[in-house]
Amino acid sequence: MSAVLRRIIYVVTYEVTAILFVSLALMALGHSGAGSGLVAIASSTVALLWNFVWTSLFEAWERRQASQTRTVRRRIAHAIGFEGGLVVFLIPLLAWILNVSLLDAFILELGILVFFLVYTFAFAWLFDIVLPPAKHAG
Repeated sequence: MSAVLRRIIYVVTYEVTAILFVSLALMALGHSGAGSGLVAIASSTVALLWNFVWTSLFEAWERRQASQTRTVRRRIAHAIGFEGGLVVFLIPLLAWILNVSLLDAFILELGILVFFLVYTFAFAWLFDIVLPPAKHAG
């Protein structure tokens, strides 16, 4: 399987699950279904683009390393980098769509971040088991 096709499968699968989680979680916190759905779709769109860019950059860096083994440490670095980038993009977006303060959006994003930090780590690990990355010669 090509690296690009593998990345597309990863991102789409990851984001479909994310849309469901974000919508349900925001509705459980009392936000409207429409606002929750809009946040989920907008967040997913941002995350989709960021995921493709971040994973491409991370894998390019990884190919230049002496060892290409995806260790726990490397997986943690990948998850933290991905989630850190999302925080920068999503706080203003949540505040605008849900009509809440930046502080409220930050608190919402912290809750989402805790879940997604674990989710990203576990999802990537399981995905690598199901569709292992290609080994590069050299």
